[in-house]
Amino acid sequence: MTDTTASDTPILTTRDGVPLKRSIAKALRREKFRALLLVAPLLLFILVAFIAPIADMLFRSVENDIVQETLPETVVLLKDWDAASGQIPEEAVFAALAADMKIAVKEKIHTRLGSRLNYESPGISSLFRKSGREVRKLDDEAPYREQFIEIHDGWGDVNTWKTIQQFSSKYTDGYFLAAVDRQRTAEGVEPKPEDQQIYLFLFGRTFFLSVTITLSCILLGYPIAYILANLPLRSSNLLMILVLLPFWTSLLVRTSAWKVLLQQQGVINDFLVFIGLVADDGRLVMINNQTGTIIAMTHILLPFMILPLYSVMKTISPVYVRAAKSLGANDWTAFWKVYFPNTIPGIGAGSILCFILSIGFYITPELVGGTSGIFISNRIAYHISSSLNWGLAASLGVILLTIVMIFYWLYDKIVGIDNVKLG
Repeated sequence: MTDTTASDTPILTTRDGVPLKRSIAKALRREKFRALLLVAPLLLFILVAFIAPIADMLFRSVENDIVQETLPETVVLLKDWDAASGQIPEEAVFAALAADMKIAVKEKIHTRLGSRLNYESPGISSLFRKSGREVRKLDDEAPYREQFIEIHDGWGDVNTWKTIQQFSSKYTDGYFLAAVDRQRTAEGVEPKPEDQQIYLFLFGRTFFLSVTITLSCILLGYPIAYILANLPLRSSNLLMILVLLPFWTSLLVRTSAWKVLLQQQGVINDFLVFIGLVADDGRLVMINNQTGTIIAMTHILLPFMILPLYSVMKTISPVYVRAAKSLGANDWTAFWKVYFPNTIPGIGAGSILCFILSIGFYITPELVGGTSGIFISNRIAYHISSSLNWGLAASLGVILLTIVMIFYWLYDKIVGIDNVKLG
């Protein structure tokens, strides 16, 4: 049906007189809404299980409202205190501290504040605990300043008040500074003492071991994938089952098995002694060090390298290599100039999988790495489960995530993520 306007321009309409353009737009909106309903469960799952935890981690890495919540009046008065004077605050600040502490003790939150500030200045935790036990006994007639110092001499230390003043804001960069072995002092941001610098070293070790493990997976996985791709289908399927077999075994069981194999009285050392390759008193130390971490993690991540390589190699026609040989190329030239470039997308996919998985690995380094083979993820787990310093753990996690994203971006710029193929 058609309709006309004052200018005699025809307008297409549906049978019920609705303009066709409007009807089509309504139908498209209805289809888009149906599509949204179909993907809504997946979007909700991603939001709850992925985006929300990352957002929470980002917030915890800078969140620091516990000082303001526990000592609100003290924080307000402490803003006018000159830390550079070298003198502890006046009586009014101590009076506000007494009022805040009485409320904090009643609500049982003063120990949490002590634990938070203890990360920045060791010893403050005991100061708040002891003060919490004695604050109810304070004499309202006597000066609070002398009474607090009598309870704990830490209240007479200028550094205690500097710490409270410095971390009284709602947000802080202290966790990120600690994560890169730095600290904020009255003179500015400075490196921590050498005996306290650990995180940059752990980041470097994590990156080095992850690259080493990825290269090991390439060296071992490439020939295996090549054999699988060029064997008859029946034989390759049988060997593929062996490649996939580790996925049917618990990661913890596989790692524990390597502890048995790699120890000095283990199977590998016994075999080396038996064939005379090493002396009985010179058994190799392959456990609780970087060697154990590399061996065990290479074994665990090897299928993630083999599968992308195999899927890419299966798509490479053998005609390419035969054509190169017919043109005069020898076996090595035909492989290096013709076959290998076609497998680079598989190498890229396997490398990304192995590197990203290894850089955040936790169980295997914890069991076989000892003190020299642990990753930064083990330290993050320690702060979450043992020291309960969730802010530092969150900042370490944010830095690790940023490093992974940077390397992913660099890989995209150098190789091109479009060239990565899983099959």
